[in-house]
Amino acid sequence: MKRVLLVTAYDGTEFAGFQAQKSGVRTVEGVLNEVLSSLTGEDIEVIGASRTDAGVHALCNLAVFDTGSRIPGDKFAAALNTRLPEDVKIQESFEVDPDFHPRHCMTIKTYEYRIYNAPFPSPVYGRNCCYSYTPFDTDRMRRAADCLAGTHDFKSFCSVYSQALTTVRTITGISVTEELLADPAGIRGCFHGRTGTGRPAQEKQQRSLLMPRIISIRVSGTGFLYNMVRIIAGTLMEAGRGAIRPEDMPSILAACDRRAAGPTAPARGLTLVNYRIFPEESRSARSGSGPAGPPADLEKGTQNREKLPEISVDTPK
Repeated sequence: MKRVLLVTAYDGTEFAGFQAQKSGVRTVEGVLNEVLSSLTGEDIEVIGASRTDAGVHALCNLAVFDTGSRIPGDKFAAALNTRLPEDVKIQESFEVDPDFHPRHCMTIKTYEYRIYNAPFPSPVYGRNCCYSYTPFDTDRMRRAADCLAGTHDFKSFCSVYSQALTTVRTITGISVTEELLADPAGIRGCFHGRTGTGRPAQEKQQRSLLMPRIISIRVSGTGFLYNMVRIIAGTLMEAGRGAIRPEDMPSILAACDRRAAGPTAPARGLTLVNYRIFPEESRSARSGSGPAGPPADLEKGTQNREKLPEISVDTPK
């Protein structure tokens, strides 16, 4: 028997989450189990790293399974991708140590929440962005986000249905960026200066407020509570529209009350974009001879967020 790790990407729109459910609804885990069992002729059940919610996407979620198949570990990606549906594909596969467990190791995960901010919705961005016509102030969002970096009790940013033993978590990096999108049809520019209003400066300001953009909220951490990133995104959106002051964020954390934070943002805007594993720290923690978290140089807040590559999976061979 060998243990194989799969780096899995999926569009979560048509899935009822990652984890298989007794009701038989379509899940990522259920699809992987079915296709792997058909491929190997064995009864395969994968173990997933992040059990993402319904509608949440991933570029690099991890899953492992045990098999007696003669297929080499690095060949499973190609073999599975010819059988998997279009909304889930394997990005990489390889053999790992028999005792490697994706949820029992030291990790830094990065989620990205994307907002399509424009006067009207776009079908192009509808599946992987949350839409809002509210003109958010991204500077206010950044100042509010900075208050969340570090180790805190995130009970205010946790679903009331969470069963976590502790609500203390560490955010190692958080950022808010925006990307202005071009006038989709290029039409507005054709009429600029020809309307005879005599107010070009005012018209230019109005156009900048209406220009479509993508606002991205990136959150990296050693672990997250149920709905934590989506509640952070919803709260930062409230700060961006002026409903919450950035300087109120410390008191929202201190309240340890879900009612103090903003709403839970829709699932479709959330994507797991990075998974970083620290094998040596994981082995030390299991043996009781080392730290219980990632290396100390990655627990210094927002200054380290650029150290994480887009997709980085460093697992034991």
